[in-house]
Amino acid sequence: MEKHRRPEEQTKDISAADEDIITAAATAWGYGGISIVRLSGRGCTAALDALYLSKGGKKLSELPARYMSLGTLRTPDGETFDEVLAVRFEPGKSYTGEEAAEIHCHGGLAAAGRCIAELCALGARIAAPGEFTRRAFVNGRIDLTQAEAVAGIIKARSDEALAASARTLQGELTGEIKKLMAGFTELAAALEVDLDFPEDGEGFISDEECASRLRALSEESEKLCSRCRCGILLRDGLRAAIIGTPNVGKSSLLNALLERDRAIVAATPGTTRDSIEETFICGGLPVRIIDTAGIRDTDDEIEAIGVSRSLRSIKEADIVLRVIDGAEKTETYAMPQIEKPQIIVLNKSDLPCGTSAEEAEALFPGSPVIRVSAKDGSGIDELKELILKTAASGFDVSHGYSVSARQLECVMHAKEAADAALGALLTGAGDDAVLSCISEGTSQLAAMLGTDAGEELLDKIFGEFCVGK
Repeated sequence: MEKHRRPEEQTKDISAADEDIITAAATAWGYGGISIVRLSGRGCTAALDALYLSKGGKKLSELPARYMSLGTLRTPDGETFDEVLAVRFEPGKSYTGEEAAEIHCHGGLAAAGRCIAELCALGARIAAPGEFTRRAFVNGRIDLTQAEAVAGIIKARSDEALAASARTLQGELTGEIKKLMAGFTELAAALEVDLDFPEDGEGFISDEECASRLRALSEESEKLCSRCRCGILLRDGLRAAIIGTPNVGKSSLLNALLERDRAIVAATPGTTRDSIEETFICGGLPVRIIDTAGIRDTDDEIEAIGVSRSLRSIKEADIVLRVIDGAEKTETYAMPQIEKPQIIVLNKSDLPCGTSAEEAEALFPGSPVIRVSAKDGSGIDELKELILKTAASGFDVSHGYSVSARQLECVMHAKEAADAALGALLTGAGDDAVLSCISEGTSQLAAMLGTDAGEELLDKIFGEFCVGK
């Protein structure tokens, strides 16, 4: 079975500056209808000519670019081992910007593996993780924000996350960044004139105008930060912890939110002794919901461990669903203080009311209260809408940008630089200090686009990609 070993298991890190012919499977390994093998690099078509022959008897190099042809793959001894489709791309008109080609083999491990092995025997080598996209970046086909958006598209778990990644890949975020950079650069140029020609009266730009432009840059940076935070929320989702005392219906609520029986439900208190995590999509937002053990004092060692994990889940969650038995007249509210958004869920609304919404609002001021029945499903859709509203407060999920934590930090630092420049101006620190802050803002935005990105940063970013992308 060694010949069916996945080729990427033998790959190694390389520099994107290499001009080798690289190859890898662009589709996931496993059984399926089609496996796509891609090549990139000068001479890749000539290499493929030794392996591929069209049904019309022509080599790939003899066929028009971007023309998909039917043919066969053969070993140097003339043994045909697959019938495939093949296409070539000219330099400047491929994903990587280089001469490139694709072979559409039959699915499964053997055909694509054999194809890649034969290509390597002809001088190609296995691509490193993300090397195709890295070459696209190095060759100027895309900038770093677009390159990282490729990973966002692959990892998208909802239509909204996919749309955010597509917006970024199409260059919308790049346009926003360049607009901000132009604002910083133009202001810096005006201040440079004042430094070079200090004798010219009040200067090329007044302090009032400079302050106004810095405030505008700070506001635009904050707007961009908001759209980037929204994109991260869409990509990574949020963690929601269901907490409460035993037997209030936490596991039933989990099942109702998932619309399937995931957790064991029983009338006996303390049924859930460990945390259960599942994901559902709520208004385009992935929600990682965590059903925790009931929180109470207990002498049971195993249950105590579950309670401890429940308390830890509260700390790690982005939002908390505090479940209360709405059918009980008396309720244990001795729960830990929560310094994060929470929703008070009055469960068992199908039974006579024991705790009113007004009573719950008085006990938990500032937290929204909703009545639901995990048993018959009433109020569950409204709860999902409330989760989305509470978690995405201030965000418009339809306008997010797919970014990495690194990129968000760059935008945040750019805003901080604009604020620092304004502070330096208002305190009379001088144009040199203001210019230094503005220069930092420009550098942070340039780092988002990958201008002068070092090999270490590129290795880190593209090393997280899959082989073949």
